[in-house]
Amino acid sequence: MSKAIVEVSGLTKIYGSGAAEVRALDGVDLRVPEGQFVSVMGPSGCGKSTLLNLLGGLDTPTTGTISIDGHALGELPDDQLTELRRRRIGFVFQFFNLIPVLDATENASLPLRLDGAANAEDRTVGWLEKVGLGDRLHNRPDELSGGQQQRVAIARALSTEPALVLADEPTGNLDSKSAAEIGELLRAVSLTWGRSVLMVTHDPRIASYAQRLVLMKDGRIVDDLTLDGSREGPRQALERSGLL
Repeated sequence: MSKAIVEVSGLTKIYGSGAAEVRALDGVDLRVPEGQFVSVMGPSGCGKSTLLNLLGGLDTPTTGTISIDGHALGELPDDQLTELRRRRIGFVFQFFNLIPVLDATENASLPLRLDGAANAEDRTVGWLEKVGLGDRLHNRPDELSGGQQQRVAIARALSTEPALVLADEPTGNLDSKSAAEIGELLRAVSLTWGRSVLMVTHDPRIASYAQRLVLMKDGRIVDDLTLDGSREGPRQALERSGLL
């Protein structure tokens, strides 16, 4: 069995108390092997974003355990958790989160430069070339299309050589053609470059680029299946689970 990059057991997250209690996650178990691309889908409020935040170390669970790349998040002091998040987890967001006054290379190399890497620019240029932006190295975000900006964000996520990439609705702000290209690129991040990818999405066609689909409802995983590459696979799975 492949090495597990993500291991989650009995994960529960409760907000509020008493009559105002909200159980955002309710006993979630999940394992993501090295190099696997997983899509997570479900209706609004099902716990997708909460799960992503917990896996990224941005929030703490009420109960349960999380291990990322062999490190138990709940056992790490704050400085080590920050280091793990910076070096072993890459983040990709819906709205790119690029700094307007920095060019593509400067944006993508920011995590490395903050970490004091001496060869930050060279490493970053290599990733920008891999994601198809070798001719846009010195363009600022306002000189790039939405799809190109998201490619910069993916290069930024990969620049630290992470074990895990967490993508939160990465195509939600793109047209259909650019969205499909980002779906293909995230598939390459997994299959070609060997990173585990966990992507939250509302779009069944983008989910179809993944190797595996996890469906959530009311804070629980209600289905977990292997995808065959069919563009209709996720939609059919959603229908079978009563989520469409």
